[in-house]
Amino acid sequence: MTVGFALCGSFCTFASVFPIMEELAKSHTVIPIFSQTAATTDSRFGTAKDHLTRAEAICGRKPITTIEDAEPIGPKKLLDVLIIAPCTGNTLAKLAHSIADSPVTLAAKSHLRNGRPVLIAVSTNDALCGAAENIGRLLARKNYYFVPFGQDDPVGKPTSMVAKFNKIPEALNLAAQGRQLQPILR
Repeated sequence: MTVGFALCGSFCTFASVFPIMEELAKSHTVIPIFSQTAATTDSRFGTAKDHLTRAEAICGRKPITTIEDAEPIGPKKLLDVLIIAPCTGNTLAKLAHSIADSPVTLAAKSHLRNGRPVLIAVSTNDALCGAAENIGRLLARKNYYFVPFGQDDPVGKPTSMVAKFNKIPEALNLAAQGRQLQPILR
């Protein structure tokens, strides 16, 4: 199976996401894709260059970092499944409103044209407020699947939710079959 693995700017989750990318690369062809923010922003969680280099080392190919490089994903049917992990509230909003203005959102739009699955691993501080509407929209759409998610800090960040990244492989296998891993909320 050929899997697109798209990373958005929830940098605090990269330490949890890269090991999953490594695990998947052992048994699948993995094509890394970075949002503009993820590809260009240095944070206290590492430099953009280090993240890009790590993804390239894991996947054996340079990450897609431009809209131009993401566009052929659909026409050439490059992917069987597209994973967006972490998927920020910003990206959720764009997907829910069919906005394709970044490498990740265009990859999704291009990939969806073939009726193929997009697997979303949420990571957003406003999942239970502003982003809730967008999560709901995507849950109701064909070919969108979610990695189970839950509150990561109910007291300190009561509206924040993060995917159970360790569930990505299981959710991926089911999404490839057109099935949603249950329960979604954990």
